[in-house]
Amino acid sequence: MQQSVIVVFGIMGRIPFGGQTWLSVNWLRGFERLGHDVWYVEDDTAWPYDPVRNTVTDDCSYAVQHIAGVMDRIGLGNRWAYRLADRKDACWGLSEQQLNELYRKCDVLLSFGATDLRDEQMQAPLRVYIESDPVFSELRLANGDEHTRLAFSQHNVFFTYGENYGAPDCGVPLNGMRFKKTRQPIDLELWPFCFDPGAKYFTTIGNYRQEGNDVEFNGEVYRWSKHHEWEKFMSLPSRTAQPFELAMMLHEPLDAERLRNHGWRLTNPFRMSLDAFGAYRSYIFGARGEFTVAKDQNVRLRSGWFSERDACYLACGKPVVAQDTGFTAVLPSGEGLFGVLTVDKAAEAIDEINRDYPKHCKTARHIAEECFEASKVAQRVLAEL
Repeated sequence: MQQSVIVVFGIMGRIPFGGQTWLSVNWLRGFERLGHDVWYVEDDTAWPYDPVRNTVTDDCSYAVQHIAGVMDRIGLGNRWAYRLADRKDACWGLSEQQLNELYRKCDVLLSFGATDLRDEQMQAPLRVYIESDPVFSELRLANGDEHTRLAFSQHNVFFTYGENYGAPDCGVPLNGMRFKKTRQPIDLELWPFCFDPGAKYFTTIGNYRQEGNDVEFNGEVYRWSKHHEWEKFMSLPSRTAQPFELAMMLHEPLDAERLRNHGWRLTNPFRMSLDAFGAYRSYIFGARGEFTVAKDQNVRLRSGWFSERDACYLACGKPVVAQDTGFTAVLPSGEGLFGVLTVDKAAEAIDEINRDYPKHCKTARHIAEECFEASKVAQRVLAEL
């Protein structure tokens, strides 16, 4: 196979938590395992979040330290660059001249769409948009949003995690665009099988309530915040003997009180999520399985989206019960992985897992090996290109 120069354009410095870190790391590892020359780049005018100061700031020291540490950890220690683009002499990892040259010489620039491309990035001959959070942009584009139109126009090829796009039961407007399908790659070496029959809790990690990004389309409002979906499953702990713990960011005291009153054990994920290779992974390693919901936008419109965090649970051999977005049309389900739409079905799936826990753990890992292994996913993307 001919070696390609691939730039992965992410935001793990801007948002230095486990989710964004692993989103990029697994793609980097997938391409690197195929023998390609892989680079990680952040290059934007957006200020990063510094968790030590608990503020967004133009001091990039935490972001740079985080990226450098992550890249060292995965054996790509000098293959990165970070630039705060509206500041002079604010480029790390590479000089500004070297970074601009990297754009010109690369074969592929792969972006997750969180950054508007500037003239420098537009020099890349093939600019690929990987839509890891589908539906929102399609709804905005259908409503005539100019910024979304411009963001899409800056790319040559579009991949989406919405693997049910175009299906008869999918209501996402595609706006005449041609999407290719992909999913989150998982490096199975970094996410090993961790069977523990004594593991106690079904867990998940995330944000409970996030304001903004609701979209009205064809007279209906499609919600972004997951708390609307958690409400549908609030009574789950009372319907099964299985205990649950949520590592959930909760900013409203009444939300935490309501969850606890319904039997959910709560823990704060903030510090854990800042330690992507340590505490974040350990939390998933120690789980019995995962129960989680999706955004209303994905559920009602049947996008087929599947969470990259859910894929990490599967890789560790942790069975997953997730609110069905249509992913059951493209991923094996009913053993190791269950897609559910009601609280009763969620309870039935969890009890089924506990009736033969070792079988479901092995199947979860098998699904990850067959469907999410990093080099397989990366190879399919390159074959499409």
